Amino acid sequence: MTYSFSSDLPLFMQVAKNLEDAIFTGLYREDEQIPSTTEISEEGHINPATVLKGMNILVSKGWIEKRRGLGMFVAKGAIESIRKERRESFYDTFITPMKKEAEKLNLSNEDIVSMIMEEKNEA
Repeated sequence: MTYSFSSDLPLFMQVAKNLEDAIFTGLYREDEQIPSTTEISEEGHINPATVLKGMNILVSKGWIEKRRGLGMFVAKGAIESIRKERRESFYDTFITPMKKEAEKLNLSNEDIVSMIMEEKNEA
């Protein structure tokens, strides 16, 4: 996992995003233990409290769970929950603005689908 100290995204959010990506891509499977705050903080040269703050975001979403005396584990259903959140975000981030611009251009839904499906031939 990589972290950028010059990013506009706070470090604790980068920790959360990196762990989310690792869970979503299968690096950490459901019911599997993830690295400890100490391991992540040492690897990334980040304060353990910052790492814990990022982990707690995933705990609050139900994607990881604390097991007393054992550490943090990927929760059951985490991957599907992440997929659902990412689909909603994708729609809000990409589809809604595209539809608004398409309306301005008087493009139909069929026009949009056709444009998405065609490969642009660059000369």
